[in-house]
Amino acid sequence: MSSLESAAAIPSDLIWRLSLDRYHSMIKNGILTDEDPVELLEGWLVFKRPKNPPHRAATRLVRIAIESILPSGWYVDSQEPIALFDSEPEPDVVVVRGDTRQYLARHPGAEDIALVVEVADTTLQRDRSLKKRIYARAGIPIYWIVNLLARQIEVYTQPFGEAEHSDYATQQNYGLEDALPLAIEGFEIGTLSVDSLLP
Repeated sequence: MSSLESAAAIPSDLIWRLSLDRYHSMIKNGILTDEDPVELLEGWLVFKRPKNPPHRAATRLVRIAIESILPSGWYVDSQEPIALFDSEPEPDVVVVRGDTRQYLARHPGAEDIALVVEVADTTLQRDRSLKKRIYARAGIPIYWIVNLLARQIEVYTQPFGEAEHSDYATQQNYGLEDALPLAIEGFEIGTLSVDSLLP
């Protein structure tokens, strides 16, 4: 590999630096469309990796399970944008306050979100680092990583810190035999079998 090829490969995920306003302008003007596999993370336009069948299945299983116990006043969305400080990620699953019609003029923001879920196989490193930092910085109270490789669900709570020092204070891993509690605004609304959430 030449030095030019080596330099071009680092960092491989970051393809363009953009402000949130410029990103929205590119979408509004048709420069970026639903067909473009990208999302804005910390001001970088980043490639979204292709999803394999287990990833797709896990996303649907998690969504259906959460919907089955969700109280009124909340809804579940999948792979749709949420608006954070300098990012517009598209989580695999997100629990949002209200009704989808409330968000016709804007995407849900951190104050509207109870839970974000990322399904991870090839994206595990990104989900444990960049995505976790973004969600913690925004103050998203609960972040789940559905870890398909380890067949467990990683639950992160108590966000703290600013910018690159943002993180979650607690992490708990739930295995196949465990019941995973689902809490909204500090109140447990039910439990889900981890085994039922994994393909």
